[in-house]
Amino acid sequence: MPCPIIPVIDLQAGQAVRAVRGDRQNYKPVVSALCAGSEPLTVARALLAHTGSNRLYIADLDALQGRPPQASLLRDLLQALPTTELWLDAGFADAAFASALRESFGSDAARMRPVFASESLRTREQLAACIADGQAALSLDRRDGMRLDAAGFWDAPELWPGRVIVMTLERVGSDAGPDLATIADVRRKAPRAMVIGAGGIRDARDLESAAVAGADAWLVASALHDRRL
Repeated sequence: MPCPIIPVIDLQAGQAVRAVRGDRQNYKPVVSALCAGSEPLTVARALLAHTGSNRLYIADLDALQGRPPQASLLRDLLQALPTTELWLDAGFADAAFASALRESFGSDAARMRPVFASESLRTREQLAACIADGQAALSLDRRDGMRLDAAGFWDAPELWPGRVIVMTLERVGSDAGPDLATIADVRRKAPRAMVIGAGGIRDARDLESAAVAGADAWLVASALHDRRL
């Protein structure tokens, strides 16, 4: 059985863009076989309808590159997708940043799940505060074989929350295939966690291989927009 898909939308300057190998400076507006244009809500609805998912992963690339989060756009997406749980990576450096943004969403805040990334956190103490409420996910980030991990979270599975994302940035949008060895290693270290892969999925066979390796779900965008899944 293939592992389930969590569709992904990358937001930059108010548009949905196509992520390729983590090269955020050069992302272009998404061109999708699922819908016309790059308006975020249109793209989000197309992804959710195509996959049947009730979860949507959002990367706020403005925030990830040091600019203010796209709070108004995120709020509009939450309001327009009332049955969808949004997993949000907005470059959160601490729990206070995530809490302040979450509170700005008002009654829809309960459907926002913050994603704290190893590339953004600087100390292990920060992670403990970030995951205290049990709602957050930790993204273990790497690019070109190098861990983006100033605080050493990759080597501290005892600190990991119940949701762990393995983000292999150089494989995002690359059609290079998923990094199954790393997924299997994380699964061994966290047998009770929900382990989610990211990057490299090309087709249904890759999803089947991912499930065998130990993934509970996979973040996917390009293969959906190209209708390979």
